[in-house]
Amino acid sequence: MIYELSKNNSIANTFIAELRDEIIQKDSMRFRQNMERLGAFFAYEISKTLSYKEIETKTPLGIAKSTVLAQKPVLATILRAGLPMHQGMLTVFDQAESAFITAYRKTKKNGDFVIQMEHISSPELEGKTVILVDPMLATGLSIVLCAKELIGEYKIDKLHIVAAIASTEGVAHVRANLPKASLWLGAIDSEMTSKSYIVPGLGDAGDLAYGIKQ
Repeated sequence: MIYELSKNNSIANTFIAELRDEIIQKDSMRFRQNMERLGAFFAYEISKTLSYKEIETKTPLGIAKSTVLAQKPVLATILRAGLPMHQGMLTVFDQAESAFITAYRKTKKNGDFVIQMEHISSPELEGKTVILVDPMLATGLSIVLCAKELIGEYKIDKLHIVAAIASTEGVAHVRANLPKASLWLGAIDSEMTSKSYIVPGLGDAGDLAYGIKQ
């Protein structure tokens, strides 16, 4: 399943427009806040697809029947760019456990790059629903590498992948390598630069949120 927020009118489109805006981007706090709000929006939408159970709650005046999540998801985030969206999701899935993955582009002398994954810190994922977050899905190499590492280590029940901006090439790569995963995307752009940055995209999400890395 591919869910693209920008295909429907909602306040999420305002968040995405501000994330792209080169003037608004100069305010790194605003950029992080928009990523957080988009993360919360995605969490709400994903929550509609999860499993629920009925419970009874005692109020001061009687008993109320409610439906609540049958199992809390695990939020997995690729550092560092994914942290604001992760925080936004935590405001909705406030009891969720978290996993963190260190992965980055390692550039070669000729300008090409490979994805270097160094560390995963994760709770038990056996039989769990995992929501994997990375704000930019460009080539799809990072998401696929990290997802396959988690799938190889644990028998995950369901996998949801979340990105603010994706490229058509990246989406195709993820679908080819992770056919059972559900994709939740803010918008899909059709082009990438020679260095595999999405066009029009929004730039480097990690740098915009936390400062230019050396």
